[in-house]
Amino acid sequence: MSILQSLLFFAVSFFASIVGAICGIGGGVIIKPVLDLFGWASVSAISFLSGCTVLAMSCYSVGRSLAAGEKAVDLHTGTPLAIGGAVGGVIGKQLFTAIRNAAPDPDMVGGVQAVCLALVTLMTLAYTLKKARIRTKKIDSAALCLAIGLVLGIMSSFLGIGGGPINLVVLFYFFSMDTKTAAANSLYVILFSQLASLIATLVTGTVPPFAAHTLVLMVLGGIGGGMVGRKINKRLDGDAVDKFFTALMAVIIAISVYNAWRYLGG
Repeated sequence: MSILQSLLFFAVSFFASIVGAICGIGGGVIIKPVLDLFGWASVSAISFLSGCTVLAMSCYSVGRSLAAGEKAVDLHTGTPLAIGGAVGGVIGKQLFTAIRNAAPDPDMVGGVQAVCLALVTLMTLAYTLKKARIRTKKIDSAALCLAIGLVLGIMSSFLGIGGGPINLVVLFYFFSMDTKTAAANSLYVILFSQLASLIATLVTGTVPPFAAHTLVLMVLGGIGGGMVGRKINKRLDGDAVDKFFTALMAVIIAISVYNAWRYLGG
């Protein structure tokens, strides 16, 4: 990969991480489909690079939040969710590896990821548009939190997106969180699931080939985007974040549908 291409990957990671920090979606839900759109690296490499970038951004955002003594993360429910997310992250990584190894064409895996992402994002958009009329729950059971975190971790790791919009919908519906609180807790869960996924990749020796300078630039973009996005998030109210989030999902759906067509039928 050329330096110019790597710099473009940095730009995507930076701006995606700004959005991710604002909305609590990790940034991978933008990074993965956009880099797939370019087609400059393999599906496996893009998933790995996206996951590392999201991990760096969420580590910075959560670390800064905890260091500042902010109480946005509900550790009572967030920690079981994060533990479940970590286990799910490992399972999701193994699922991705199994499908990749079984697929006759590497592009098929990218197509499956794109279809799943489009469907998940579409359902998330539908919920977001109607959430004012949906009665939410207030789950307090640690076992249920673990189970929910497990599902979130599997989905995020398999799709290579870190967390994505589905995290926010789950936190809205099952825990009655407002937008900004859900964003903070989502990043907390993403941190654990992506860390577990990375460890599983290293332990199993399934790290795909990629240019080292590309990873460094993307991680720097993730941290820089997290810094900027965190500042912007503090200045926006919940309604503004909701509108931004809704517009973003429409764009993600469009890109994912195109990627699915390109990988599977183009």
